[in-house]
Amino acid sequence: MAAALQTNIPPVKVPATFRAVKKQSFAPFRVRCAVASPGNKRYNITLLPGDGIGPEVVSIAKNVLQQAGSLEGVEFSFREMPIGGAALDLVGVPLPEETIAAAKESDALLLGAIGGYKWDNNEKHLRPETGLLQIRAALKVFANLRPATVLPQLVDASTLKRQVAEGVDLMVVRELTGGIYFGEPRGIKTNENGEEVGFNTEVYAAHEIDRIARVAFETARKRRGKLCSVDKANVLEASILWRKRVTALASEYPDVELSHMYVDNAAMQLVRDPKQFDTIVTNNIFGDILSDEASMITGSIGMLPSASLSDSGPGLFEPIHGSAPDIAGQDKANPLATILSAAMLLKYGLGEEKAAKRIEDAVLVALNNGFRTGDIYSAGTKLVGCKEMGEEVLKSVDSQVPASV
Repeated sequence: MAAALQTNIPPVKVPATFRAVKKQSFAPFRVRCAVASPGNKRYNITLLPGDGIGPEVVSIAKNVLQQAGSLEGVEFSFREMPIGGAALDLVGVPLPEETIAAAKESDALLLGAIGGYKWDNNEKHLRPETGLLQIRAALKVFANLRPATVLPQLVDASTLKRQVAEGVDLMVVRELTGGIYFGEPRGIKTNENGEEVGFNTEVYAAHEIDRIARVAFETARKRRGKLCSVDKANVLEASILWRKRVTALASEYPDVELSHMYVDNAAMQLVRDPKQFDTIVTNNIFGDILSDEASMITGSIGMLPSASLSDSGPGLFEPIHGSAPDIAGQDKANPLATILSAAMLLKYGLGEEKAAKRIEDAVLVALNNGFRTGDIYSAGTKLVGCKEMGEEVLKSVDSQVPASV
């Protein structure tokens, strides 16, 4: 199983003192929605604010999620738990056992951001990012979905020419729990010549490739029916197997047009002609790089959400931006990526597509009305902070008129 590849980072034990405090500090609380009734659907959501700007953007996204749900007959029970640097400061580990337990008991998780300069010199097992790897392992999420859409309102914010960026709408499906990031053997050792050598292993089993490929085929089927599998099959044996397995599965999806592309060419094509792509599926390391590249086509990494899904159990939803400690607490963060992650939570995690659409439309309305945070600001628009942008989206959530695109 892919999850087994992650166990090089062992579960952590939490001091008994935290287990005693936890019941008081992190008790769940029920949010009663305005249209609550006995027949309403109810979901348990674990909030992981994390570090830097994470608490700011998660707070706003929670309010938007609550409002959209209330208008569609959905209730939420929110529980906030520590992870990353916040958990390190609180209990000395990046992922407390209490957080893992709460995560597994929930219907979905919304994460803010992890990391910061404060913990950069920590040992690997005490880095905030280790908490993120551990929560992914605990939830067995293996499929990372990262949409990259150039909104009409923000096309001029892209670093690409308008004629290249306009109309881009693609999805990167990244395998999340295998490959070189988790393969064994790995490490640093001294060779027979007394020289240090660092090594990692790119490894994939057939079932790992098959399951991510199925997610990608299904995703492409719901979009425009085109899937591009990205590999390096001209050099890497793991990629040869990857291409073989993806090609074999294509017969099960005759309505999806499958193509293959080497990763170096894909990196070039993303900036040369990104509109040729609909859905991209690729391994862990290639997906990590290509999805970040695709994000910049949109104009700002602060606009992009993501979803990490498993075969069963709760999904993990988070913006792809970092913790931005340099602007944390200054009301400068862009909350839209986290708000859109909440929309993905509703759509992919809970199947509540109407509530998700309300949030997506509300974001467009706020942008149509000219509101911009600093990262997407341009002349002729109104510069606002994190809180005001959230308030503008919240005002638009209950609009019954779909936003024009």
